[in-house]
Amino acid sequence: MFDGLKVLLVEDDPTVREGSEQALQLAGLDVLAFHSAELAYKLLTPDFPGIVVSDVRLPGMSGLELLQAVKTLDANLPVILVTGHGDITMAVHAMRTGAYDFIEKPYSSEQLVDVILRALETRRLTLEVHSLRRQLEDGGGIESRLLGNSVAMRDIRRLILDVADEPADVLIYGDTGTGKEMVARCLHDFSHRRKHNFVAVNCGAIPESIFESEVFGHEPGAFTGAAKRQVGKIEHADQGTFFLDEIESLPLSLQVKLLRVLQERYIERLGSNVPTPVDVRVIAAAKLDLEDLSQQQKFRSDLYYRLNLIVLHLPPLRERREDIPILFEHFVLAAAARYNRAAPVVSSAQMRNLMAHSWPGNVRELRNIADRFVLGIAGGASSLLAAGLASPLSLAEQVNGFERALIEQELRAYSGNVSEVSAVLGLPKQTLYHKMQKYNLVAEEFR
Repeated sequence: MFDGLKVLLVEDDPTVREGSEQALQLAGLDVLAFHSAELAYKLLTPDFPGIVVSDVRLPGMSGLELLQAVKTLDANLPVILVTGHGDITMAVHAMRTGAYDFIEKPYSSEQLVDVILRALETRRLTLEVHSLRRQLEDGGGIESRLLGNSVAMRDIRRLILDVADEPADVLIYGDTGTGKEMVARCLHDFSHRRKHNFVAVNCGAIPESIFESEVFGHEPGAFTGAAKRQVGKIEHADQGTFFLDEIESLPLSLQVKLLRVLQERYIERLGSNVPTPVDVRVIAAAKLDLEDLSQQQKFRSDLYYRLNLIVLHLPPLRERREDIPILFEHFVLAAAARYNRAAPVVSSAQMRNLMAHSWPGNVRELRNIADRFVLGIAGGASSLLAAGLASPLSLAEQVNGFERALIEQELRAYSGNVSEVSAVLGLPKQTLYHKMQKYNLVAEEFR
């Protein structure tokens, strides 16, 4: 349950110490028992993997002195104090100064185990946050830019490093919010072009009437209001990278002009007949399949084939749920620094809700929820995270949620082919159909 976490038990009464130690061991906990606070303290370090349970009245260092020493060493390490009948006022004061909780003698085994389990859960979450923070702060290279330990993200990182220095243009596919621009920036930053400009253009955000002027530049007098020469975005990206986001939204008339730049590697500013050579690496990103659009004559096929050299596919967040914890922690820490607020700790119940969410907005939606979590703003984010506190999921609900997510993932991977999913999961087809009916999963919706 709490593998690797220890309970340091300090009690000078041998009978109480042995009884408490046995109760905790029967609960499956790893216990180290001591008769003095001095011996227990020698084992403590910052980020100690465990908690401390100590009697208040001890020979030598008292429980209160041990509490003060522990808080100086690691302010987040939970310390539970065990008090006698007449020590309640003192114990309440100790809690105000940092004790996690206190237990009054005589106590039952159930009471002791219950308090310790809560403290261990708190410690587990704290250590997990610290570990993620170190990973984010100390992680070098592309792993600190494109976070995630899923197979898909490892493959993406490896492919980026493999092709970063290639001269060929790149096409990135991915749903809204999957991080296409971040991947483009990594392709730039890990290439020999990183000392030059990375210039991004959203093809759907620039009006067609000014697109040529913005992208190709213009000379003085090229049109009304053109008082001086303007260097276009492609020229500004010379020796660097030119990123075209949402390229599927580029009008056909402009696709022709872009194709010419890709083929000839020069531009002509509006109002000029003089070609200007440009050395740019072009990266395009799309949400829709450009081949399908070209077959529908909504996208030029020659431009598609010109771009379709190196292709990267970014998976939606729902297909790499194992990356959600580290991504969320990263966004929470970033938001806390940006808003100058303390970074709240997400509970295991809240994390289960995050893991179960469908994430239609992908990583961008997760980042927004992290911001709202740090700010404490009510709404979609808060309701998603608060639900875990209001109604913790039972074991059966967690198992059902995992089973549904797994079946949904395989149905998506095999385009709704029930026979293939049945074979992959090792389930009889009839059983699979029964579970799909139970979770309202329809094969046709994945085709």
